Amino acid sequence: MPVIQSQTSFESGGKSIRLDCFLPEDNEQRFPAVVALYGSGGGHARMAEPASLLAAQGFAVYVLHYFDRTGTTEVNRQIIFRNFPVWMKTVWDAVSFVIRQPHVDPKRVGLLGFSLGAYLCLSSAAIDSRISAVVEFFGGLPKEMKFFMRRLCPVLILHGEADPVVPVQEAYHLREVLERKKIDYEIQIYPDVGHGFNGETWRDAGLRALKFLRKHLLAPSVPAIQQVRS
Repeated sequence: MPVIQSQTSFESGGKSIRLDCFLPEDNEQRFPAVVALYGSGGGHARMAEPASLLAAQGFAVYVLHYFDRTGTTEVNRQIIFRNFPVWMKTVWDAVSFVIRQPHVDPKRVGLLGFSLGAYLCLSSAAIDSRISAVVEFFGGLPKEMKFFMRRLCPVLILHGEADPVVPVQEAYHLREVLERKKIDYEIQIYPDVGHGFNGETWRDAGLRALKFLRKHLLAPSVPAIQQVRS
């Protein structure tokens, strides 16, 4: 399916926040949306390839520049701790913006995140009932969220066993939470893989992510005019 790329923005906390848009070229349908979050290195440019591939499969994909909210250019543990709640509010505002778009089915929204972005995705899904699925690459669920968690949705966990940045124990902790709450999940731990995927690991993880999002978000498309009337 052909893909249209563009950029738009919305307001969060009085700041203009950019969204890179990757949309299927079909004005007659509403599509499931995926809001994608990069990791602590920023690197939104590296998100273009996976976003384009997802859009070609029938998803409206929005890469969120959540660092815009705090003017962040580099991060450390202190900066992350200070800004994490503000970034979560930015994710909430991004979802509010995305579900109002004419080509998006507001009842089919997923989050996809890498590392820090994955932590934000999981934390946001723990309090936002609008989120139907999360794909998390080498991230985790902050322990503090146990005090704020209201719910969770199906989660795909993808992690390297030898990750020196986000230990694989984070993946196992998340699995325990999901099992305890009887929430659907899938998990793939890659032996001898560190933080960040490439080569065959990246290809396998991408196929798993696509299959998972199709399972939980990709219902038959409904004509946009019909959804407006209903």
